[in-house]
Amino acid sequence: MPEDHDWEAYKVPPTRTPVSERTTSVPNPVDYFQSAFNYVLDSPVTLIRGWIERWQNRNKFYYYHQKFRRVPDLSQCLEGDYLCYYEAEAQWRRDRMVDQQIVEIVRERMAACKQREGPNQFQNCAKEMELLEQVTKAYQDRYGELGFHGNARTCLMKQKHRMMEERKAAENPCP
Repeated sequence: MPEDHDWEAYKVPPTRTPVSERTTSVPNPVDYFQSAFNYVLDSPVTLIRGWIERWQNRNKFYYYHQKFRRVPDLSQCLEGDYLCYYEAEAQWRRDRMVDQQIVEIVRERMAACKQREGPNQFQNCAKEMELLEQVTKAYQDRYGELGFHGNARTCLMKQKHRMMEERKAAENPCP
């Protein structure tokens, strides 16, 4: 800006905001409503909320790390104990979901190894292949052929029949 500027064209802003002068001696009712709201509603709610937050921070609960206690197996439930049946069924479903995720993780590791190794996958991914074979065999032994509507009772019966067949095969070895 040049030194010889026109003061009328380029006015300098005021340095301080002017204080409005009251023309009446009657107090403003908005001030009373604001202070009443602050003391009656806002302060107690803020105080209680702060207390609740301090209490919650002391006792943190992570819902995604929920640990269920192990319940008795369906074979350990007493006759007619429907609550035990329900808990055993829920435990079986959780175990099945965990086993499915284990198989999926091992399968993804196998696919990543195959992608990474390329043509050398058969010799460099042998450990992953063996692990995938063991995991899928264990999953099929326990949950195979149950279908979508399988439950703890049918799984238990399948395991019982498999054990009976293994016992019969051990007693009568084929020559």
